[in-house]
Parts: sequence; C-alpha cells; structure tokens
Amino acid sequence: MKIRPVILCGGAGTRLWPKAKKHQAKQFIDFGNWTLLGKTLERVKASIFDAPIISTNLKYLRQVKQHLKKHKIRKFKIVLEPAKRNTAPAILSTALIKDIPNEQPLMFLAADHLIEKIGLLNKAIKKNQKKLTHNNIFIFGIKPTMPSSEFGYFLTKNNKVSRFVEKPKEAKAKQIISKKGYWNSGMFYLRKDSIINNFKKHQLNIYRNCNKAVTKAKYKSNVYYLNKQAFTKATAKSFDYAILEKTKDINAIKLDIPWSDLGSWKEICKMYGRNKRHYFKKKNVFHRPWGSYVNLFNGKEFLIKEIYVKPKGILSLQKHHHRAEHWVVTHGKPKITLNKKYFTMKPDETIFIPLGAIHRIENPYKKPVKIIEAQVGSILKETDIVRYQDIYGRIK
Repeated sequence: MKIRPVILCGGAGTRLWPKAKKHQAKQFIDFGNWTLLGKTLERVKASIFDAPIISTNLKYLRQVKQHLKKHKIRKFKIVLEPAKRNTAPAILSTALIKDIPNEQPLMFLAADHLIEKIGLLNKAIKKNQKKLTHNNIFIFGIKPTMPSSEFGYFLTKNNKVSRFVEKPKEAKAKQIISKKGYWNSGMFYLRKDSIINNFKKHQLNIYRNCNKAVTKAKYKSNVYYLNKQAFTKATAKSFDYAILEKTKDINAIKLDIPWSDLGSWKEICKMYGRNKRHYFKKKNVFHRPWGSYVNLFNGKEFLIKEIYVKPKGILSLQKHHHRAEHWVVTHGKPKITLNKKYFTMKPDETIFIPLGAIHRIENPYKKPVKIIEAQVGSILKETDIVRYQDIYGRIK
C-alpha cells in the first residue's frame, strides 16, 4: 500500500509580518520562482506516495489550486476548514475522509518547510512503514545545527520519545542538544486507525465533532467543505498538546538533513546566503564609497541584498521611514550603531533594525564585512534614506 501524504497548508505566517494588516502566508511567498508549498508538492511526487490530501481553508483555496495546476498534480483531495482550530482538528479531519482505508499509512507534512536530501527522508519513510500499528506514532527529528529558541525539541530513550520541550531559551537548547536532543520537525507518520484510536482515547470532544464535520461535509470537485457547526465545536488544540504529550507510544525517526521552516527573516537571509550564486546578477551590483551591495531578490514587500563593506568603510548614520531591516553577518566583525547603542557583531549573529531607528555599519578592521540584509516594508528604494552623518559628503 502506498503512503498517503497529507499537507497541512492553513498557517498564516504572521511571525514574518508582525505589524502588517495584510500579508502573504509563508507557504505562498515567491522566493525566486519557487514557493515552499511548490517544493512540498514536488516532494510528494516520489513513487512511495499516493495522491496528496491538502488541508487548508477557504481563504487559500484558489492559491492551493493554482499550485496543484502549476505542478501538474491532477489527483488530489482538498479538505477545507471552516474555522481555525489549530493542528489537532485539521489532522484528524483529513484522516477521517471516507476514501482512506483504516490501515492506510499517512505522512503529515507542513506546507512551509524547506527540506534538502529528500532521498534520505523518503528512505526513512519507506523503511519504517512495516512498523506502523493501530496505536503508534512516528515523528521525525532533525539533528540541530545550532541551539535555537525558534524550534521545539524532543529527547529519546531507545528511539522512543521520552520528552518534548517547546521552544526553549538558547541556554536550555544547548543543554538539550548536549543530551542528544533533536528538533521536532512537525512531520508525523502513522496509520489512519492509530489517529482514530488516539483521539478517541485522549480527545473525545475533538473526535466526535470532527467526525460529524466530515460526515456532514459537502463534497464538490475534489474538495470537502467541512460542516462549520460541528467543526467549530471541536476544541482548538495543537496535535502536539492534544495527542503527542498524552500518548506513550511515540517512535523517533532521526534525520541529519538540511531542514528549515523559514519561520524568521534570519532563516530566510541564511537561505539566500547559502544559495546566493543562484540569485547573483552582475547588473544588480551597486558600488558605493564604503564598498558595494548586490540585490539578490526583490519579493513582494521584501528585498534581499548582500552588503560588502571594505576595510575602514563606514556607511552613513541613517534611518528609514518605510522599511525595517534584518541583518545576518556572514563575514567580518562590523561595528554597529543602533540608536544610542554601540556594539560589535560576529559571523552568524543577527540584528533587527526597526522602522525609524537610527543606525550605521562600520568596518574598522582589515578584513571585509559581509551582511545579508532583508528589507521589509512598503517602499524599498534608496530614496528612503534619511542621512544624519556621512564621511563621504553625501548630506545635502
């Protein structure tokens, strides 16, 4: 039996746009002729998978259908949530649709993860298929590359999950990594009957209401429109809190592969930094008295650039009316001014420059400085620079 991939595609991605009233959901952002949902759809074309099921909401239906068409996926099912109830009701509702047999293996994937070395992931999925039972759950852990407070973790004993830790502070994350903890990727693997049995045992309210929402759903053109009255009565809980923290039979599949949820501008800057040769164009290089910069990608309300500051180069003391900036240092040790604070940064360190903050980059050393910058805002042009001091005489 082939594995049925279920793609969870309802997230709003508000972490990237904290103050914006209208913003793009992360899975649909064009990062340069590709999106995270597009990458996920390509991933589930592997021979081990059956036709995908996409869990989303009415707001995203048009974009999901556009992606399916673009990636030439003709066989699919879409399950539409009529209200936001978090991941537990979303996961259960997709599993309950009638064309899924009881012993069907289901692989739950987030629509907004960037995963490389897909072959290793698919090999692990295939290898563990025979171990799935009517009760157990497999979750995928990623070997951490750094202590991060942006991800959840889990610890294991004999490949069984012994403890979950939800987004710890960096010092605690270091301790968890020293105990061989893994990032919780949010990818789950289990059979349909295991989902049903776990929800019946631990979350009866969610099970009854989701079952009713699916039974009374309207079905048209491969889309299940879940019954709103029943679905909104289901308790809003994440799958982690609802099931994973209550059941004892959780197995870990540990992977050492490049993985990110691109959940912060820091992660996005690093992704562009790793892949800058794909985005670099000579015509987008601009020279300045302090060095140069290259525009790598101009997205919708964001711009990614690499800044090169030559030894002894100093940018003007400046602010912006229409944009905020996120910086990731990749080379050198820049001296930073941020309002009334002065400090030196090192490679891999990040800083956020809020809208209207007065700031400056200086390079007092002999080695050049390189910074990947994400500009986020309504106007992303060089005209949006208010200069206060400039050693190159550019203040009129």
